[in-house]
Amino acid sequence: MKTGKYNAFRWRKGELEPVKYPHEVRLRDLLWIDAQKEILRQNTLQFVRRRPANHALLTGARGTGKSSLVKAMLAEFAPKGLRLVEVAAQDLPQLPEIVRPLREHAERFVLYVDDFSVAANDPGLAALKAALDGDIEAPPDNVLIYATSNRRHLMPEIKAENEEYRWVEGELHPGESTEEKISLSERFGLWLSFPPFTQDQYLELVRRHLRRLGVTRWNTELQQEALRWALARASRSGRVAMQFACHCAGSHGT
Repeated sequence: MKTGKYNAFRWRKGELEPVKYPHEVRLRDLLWIDAQKEILRQNTLQFVRRRPANHALLTGARGTGKSSLVKAMLAEFAPKGLRLVEVAAQDLPQLPEIVRPLREHAERFVLYVDDFSVAANDPGLAALKAALDGDIEAPPDNVLIYATSNRRHLMPEIKAENEEYRWVEGELHPGESTEEKISLSERFGLWLSFPPFTQDQYLELVRRHLRRLGVTRWNTELQQEALRWALARASRSGRVAMQFACHCAGSHGT
């Protein structure tokens, strides 16, 4: 594989495909997640400096900046040799083939798995565990995995699993199914949680997006419209704020 002038790639049909126009996200544009930004930035800085660093799992409410934060790492550290490789969850069984050619390169690669969730019998589960911890072959030191998920333990929660919990000498212990989920998520050295935005935070995001799109009007009527937009989507996320701003700016003056 030749990285050439490209900083971002995606795994497609058994090969790494360059992304000519990667989505550029700047850290300064991500609001209300300062703690998460600092932790992931520091971890990525260690990585590009060839110092020990951890795989990272970003979990929490949808539209709160998990994926954007990973993309922002590329914008921040591409000049220092960072490269981003997007891997779809269904392609995780191919991780050995994806990682193998990267080992020989001087660049540092983050494998980006977005909106990740697996079933207990998913064939990608074993491949992911091997990539995180290594199997008989040591994992390359120039590859990290950053995964985002709406599920902290990466697998669907099953009601019947509650029945597996048991009391042992006065302590509550999870069953085998839950232990399997925890064992996967614990392989990520960093866990970053993203809580939902408050109403005030959501409105501030709307206001900033509107200003960026050239709409300076901001009054009670517009705020109420933004809240109704969020209510209809059952989410006060950054993504919903941006969508409302685009709707408003696009229809402004019509």
